Amino acid sequence: MIRAILFDLDETLFDHRSAVAHAVTAWTAALAPCHPLLGEGPALWLRLEDKHLPAWHHGECSFGEQRRRRLRDYCRQMGLAEPADLDDAYADFLTAYEAAWEAFPDAYTVMDAYTGSGLTLGVLTNGQPMQQEAKLRRLGLLDRMDPVLTPDSLGGNFKPSAECYLAAAAKLGLAANEVALVGDNLNLDAIGPTRVGMLGIWLDRYGSATPPPGIPAIRTLADLPAVIPPHAKPERQACLAGHA
Repeated sequence: MIRAILFDLDETLFDHRSAVAHAVTAWTAALAPCHPLLGEGPALWLRLEDKHLPAWHHGECSFGEQRRRRLRDYCRQMGLAEPADLDDAYADFLTAYEAAWEAFPDAYTVMDAYTGSGLTLGVLTNGQPMQQEAKLRRLGLLDRMDPVLTPDSLGGNFKPSAECYLAAAAKLGLAANEVALVGDNLNLDAIGPTRVGMLGIWLDRYGSATPPPGIPAIRTLADLPAVIPPHAKPERQACLAGHA
């Protein structure tokens, strides 16, 4: 019986891709208004996230250093002069990024669907806690998500390590098979948690692939209640638990 649902944040509740597109385009245009590759900047930035974030996850560098590496790599591939102060330059990017923070509309839909259901709703993200909580606060979702779990609170373990998912379930006081994880990354948010007994649900917003057998997939968060019905009340859950 599922007693808690954890959501990934970026590209699940929060429209990270659109915010990046706005910020990268604005940042690049400020340096080179007529840059011939301006339209390619957002896709490159997202590829560089996938390239450089793992170094932080694996303890090879700090969170700030992976940002510097990413920005340096971006400038090199775009043919831009490397800023004299990479941290100041990244701060300019962040200003534009934060100005574009928005939730996916279905994030509010799914929160409303589970209000009063008795299910615990939380976030499990690989992001840095201060920034991720700031996103949720801006989007009006922070008070609807308890807990917000990041590697800092999970012994330094990142998705897709088994230790990350098991520590998340332990933080909830639940067994792994009582927890569902919903997210846009097939490996991190669906396959990984399934391996430790969680219900991993893949949010495939863009119809990008066919999930492996046994992995439920949805195209929008509005479809989640069809997978995990929200009708159980706390008293009913206790009753069911007693007859499991």
